Amino acid sequence: MIQLSMEATVAAPFSSFVTSTQNSSSSPCSLLLSRKNLGSVNLRFKSRLSVRASSTSDSVVTLLDYGAGNVRSIRNALRHLGFSIKDVQTPGDILNADRLIFPGVGAFAPAMDVLNKTGMGEALCTYIDNDRPFLGICLGLQLLFDSSEENGPVKGLGVIPGTVGRFDSSAGIRVPHIGWNALQVGKDSEILDDVGNRHVYFVHSYRAIPSNENKDWVSSTCHYGESFISSIRRGNVHAVQFHPEKSGEVGLSVLRRFLDPKSSSKQKPEERKASKLAKRVIACLDVRTNDKGDLVVTKGDQYDVREQSNENEVRNLGKPVDLARQYYKDGADEISFLNITGFRDFPLGDLPMIQVLRYTSENVFVPLTVGGGIRDFTDATGRYYSSLEVAAEYFRSGADKISIGSDAVYAAEEFRKSGAKTGKSSLEQISRVYGNQAVVVSIDPRRVYVNDPDDVPYKVIRVTNPGPNGEEYAWYQCTVSGGREGRPIGAYELAKAVEELGAGEILLNCIDCDGQGKGFDTDLVKLISDSVGIPVIASSGAGTPEHFSEVFETTNASAALAAGIFHRKEVPIQSVKEHLLEKSIEVRM
Repeated sequence: MIQLSMEATVAAPFSSFVTSTQNSSSSPCSLLLSRKNLGSVNLRFKSRLSVRASSTSDSVVTLLDYGAGNVRSIRNALRHLGFSIKDVQTPGDILNADRLIFPGVGAFAPAMDVLNKTGMGEALCTYIDNDRPFLGICLGLQLLFDSSEENGPVKGLGVIPGTVGRFDSSAGIRVPHIGWNALQVGKDSEILDDVGNRHVYFVHSYRAIPSNENKDWVSSTCHYGESFISSIRRGNVHAVQFHPEKSGEVGLSVLRRFLDPKSSSKQKPEERKASKLAKRVIACLDVRTNDKGDLVVTKGDQYDVREQSNENEVRNLGKPVDLARQYYKDGADEISFLNITGFRDFPLGDLPMIQVLRYTSENVFVPLTVGGGIRDFTDATGRYYSSLEVAAEYFRSGADKISIGSDAVYAAEEFRKSGAKTGKSSLEQISRVYGNQAVVVSIDPRRVYVNDPDDVPYKVIRVTNPGPNGEEYAWYQCTVSGGREGRPIGAYELAKAVEELGAGEILLNCIDCDGQGKGFDTDLVKLISDSVGIPVIASSGAGTPEHFSEVFETTNASAALAAGIFHRKEVPIQSVKEHLLEKSIEVRM
């Protein structure tokens, strides 16, 4: 056992520290590793460290969770693999760990601030310096480097030489890097032995670059505009930039290899070779309560979810948790939940939807997005809740990304009017704490035909299919409240504004195409995907596999989403992917 004697102890649990962004002024590991004597270190506490071997249960994993973002998925993945979890509460828990996982999420500076304030940074450095089994995930890899440019410069733990910088969008790539990409695995990677030619899931805006100084640490790289470090290994110390808990069965194999190095994969070898970032196929579940009070998956026809019958009941296409699990098995790259009636008056009181997220994340190991009513609000008693609190509850319940709709429209309108960021909108608050890669903006426009491009003060394009009166031009008016209210802002103007405010991805719907099965509005998708530097998801109108290849071949969409054709089993997800492969469009299989 590793004993820790402290002159000052940390009173609060580690996961309770979610702080504002502050630049960290010290690097615990550089302090520790710069001298041979691991005696008194002037951080939060003084420690005398002694190490002696002891064994703990082979089925226990220690988890370092500092309380930001979704770590429910890594918990569920570990339990799925048969391991129990011990949470870090004090620095001593790190030093006593038999194996330690750090699933870092959120932004670099707040994480380092917490590590420094709680003394966890020093304990973590000591643990790593003693070559104990360690796995860092995403930010858990980045924090090991000397520093980061994210809201910085900010000093890191100083274990690995190098600076974490932002992807260079001038190279023509979209930032954040979101999706399933391929690894170039080096020798002796160990935990990556079962990855082979498969894709793994990334979601990040910052990366570390291989160099002569850190080359001995690098176990794999990934290419996205440039070659960046996708994993490191030295002895028992591992870290990965991708998310194994969100990379399906191949990701579970990475976790299994770390937890039990003697284990071998049960996966069959892949015949196809993953070579680059794949186009994503996303299954969307519109969730609401029906007239009997049951939570069901429904589907609209131009946003009308009721059957055209005497009863006029809500369309019921299945149970959300069951459908999500099935889509995961069918090969969906992501699952998106949209609560189309909930969260209106009391978002945190909608326990059924929160439970859907929790139950889904137990067996679905691909990214989960949830949207619907994420905003600041005041309940009936007068208590105020910030959008940050609402988002935090969704992240804790299993969401990897949150989708903001109407509230983003209002924020964009205000931003365009004033020309200044307030920092108070839900979009700005959430992206500041959790990173823009965790925030999706859902845009719901209608096509408005005009005879002359100068007729309106919005971006007008020449459309492929003329309007009812032969109009050759149109603009796309954004809506709120589920498409019921038009706003004085176009889709182009909204997309540009929300990117500036901190959105990491755009979900681009089209009310005119919704439920029609005639294909995506490629005019709209091309307009927006050519205008922003963040990923765009094409939505509304898919009816055949050919509609997916069409939108990928004619626009810069990063992903395409469908609902009804999957719910009604008209087109299987695998059929879509097989068709895309036939068209030489890379997808994850």
